[in-house]
Amino acid sequence: MKEDSASGMPRHVAIIIDGNRRFARKFLNHPFKGHDDGARKIDMLIDWAKELGIKELTLYVFSVQNFKRPKDEVDYLFDLFERKFTELSKSKKLKEKGIRINFIGRMFMFPKGVQESAKKLMETTNENKELVVNFALGYGGQEEIVDAAREIARKVKRGELNPEDISEDLFEECLYNSSKPEIVIRTSGEKRISNFLSYQSAYSELFFIDKLWPEFEKEDLLEILSEFKSRHRRFGK
Repeated sequence: MKEDSASGMPRHVAIIIDGNRRFARKFLNHPFKGHDDGARKIDMLIDWAKELGIKELTLYVFSVQNFKRPKDEVDYLFDLFERKFTELSKSKKLKEKGIRINFIGRMFMFPKGVQESAKKLMETTNENKELVVNFALGYGGQEEIVDAAREIARKVKRGELNPEDISEDLFEECLYNSSKPEIVIRTSGEKRISNFLSYQSAYSELFFIDKLWPEFEKEDLLEILSEFKSRHRRFGK
């Protein structure tokens, strides 16, 4: 998507959510509790995005590689996801504000309860049009490209597609989500994109901030949006 030409406001903002565990340790809490703080901050972010006129958010919540974390932490997160998705499905706020929830990634890797609550949430919000929020779960940018290539290979094998007809547009149709963010933000001071939107972020403006995710505030988002408006995006020209 392109930014709003009149206001300079980006339509699509993507965020690598990082620093939940460090935030909890900072206040001498159990590190897993930081994920609850992070979830509350996501609720606030959605309100800010809606207020500012952003049309799409993509949030890197749980990567394919995160399945390798200690089992007790992974189980804690699975329970948090299921509870949060169920809570959102019952909330009137999403319908009132026109917020649609989508999931991108290898959702089949999650327990049945997480899958079912995610599916229910998508179905409940499917008709909402004002703001799309993509939760990247079981996600990896390289894995997404591989899955797209596999889908194209299957079409070629079935005789539905000639290799000569493979184009960028066709490849993008096979991605989990082809929408390209104008802005990618990473919290916690790390300066890498960690396998996030590898294809879609080719021309995204990158912002790295030192704050841990639960410390992220509306003022930080406004500062990033202000700097974005001042950057000259040439797209290789």
